[in-house]
Amino acid sequence: MIKEFQAKHGLTADGVIGKMTLAKIQEVLKISDKKQFAHFMGQCHVESGGFRVDEENLNYSANRLVQVFPKYFASLELAKQYAYNPIKIGSRVYANRMGNGLEESMDGYKFRGRGAIQTTGKQNYKAFSDYVGVDCINNPDLLKETYFFESAIFFFRKNNLFSMCGEVDVQHITKVSKRVNGGTNGLNERIAETIHYYNLIK
Repeated sequence: MIKEFQAKHGLTADGVIGKMTLAKIQEVLKISDKKQFAHFMGQCHVESGGFRVDEENLNYSANRLVQVFPKYFASLELAKQYAYNPIKIGSRVYANRMGNGLEESMDGYKFRGRGAIQTTGKQNYKAFSDYVGVDCINNPDLLKETYFFESAIFFFRKNNLFSMCGEVDVQHITKVSKRVNGGTNGLNERIAETIHYYNLIK
């Protein structure tokens, strides 16, 4: 994603986020406040695996399904029926929530996590579609192909996260991380990356 961004904006497409690339991202996304931008980049970095992942990986073994999604795979035998089948897995674990239909509708897979913050669920795709004025319900891949960063900005704005980015310190990063991730998964990396980006731009 970073190489594509660099090439699009006339930068050396080496995939490295240095001062010039970071400044261009900030300019394009129009996030003028440096602390808010650092928080945004730090969270996006972790959620997207260092900007290498633009959509959710749902290719799990049976054992991992039982570990990661115990609510939906109560037995190894059931998990074996879904193992290594991302379409079936996504359709099951995201069915009947976030605006998705039944498992048979395959909404869960269609509206799997995409973009820098992994936007998930039909209702969130619909909200983003209304935000940008583009039909992402019938074109869900737009969130990774065209609106990789923009979908994450929408998430921050919708959840009032920018108002929580007053300082770049452990306390504030932890608070933002809990809102983004629902817990403290990867917290140390989120702290390190947020501070790293802030030091690059301040």
